[in-house]
Amino acid sequence: QVQLVESGGGLVQAGGSLRLSCAASGNILSPNTMGWYRQAPAKQRELVAVITTGGSTHYADSVKGRFTISRDNAKNTVYLQMNSLKPEDTAVYYCNARALRPNSIASWGQGTQVTVSS
Repeated sequence: QVQLVESGGGLVQAGGSLRLSCAASGNILSPNTMGWYRQAPAKQRELVAVITTGGSTHYADSVKGRFTISRDNAKNTVYLQMNSLKPEDTAVYYCNARALRPNSIASWGQGTQVTVSS
């Protein structure tokens, strides 16, 4: 079982920046993907960005050019640098990890609130 602990959320004005971190511990299998999802009130959880062990990335169209995902494999930690934040980025951000093998089960963090004021 994998435990994920997020940090770095908070309140920021529009146009500002925040950096989220997610540290993984436990039975971490490689290769894997780690990433970030978000859920705004009354909306479904959506993908923000993911990164593989090898460094391949994928972003939601809504954050391309503003957010950057990275990871430190030695520390089992994934980061999300969020720049040029908009009020519509307000959501609870969840860290996700999943081994790249058949029938693997994803692990989730507890979530961290990001609030962007206009």
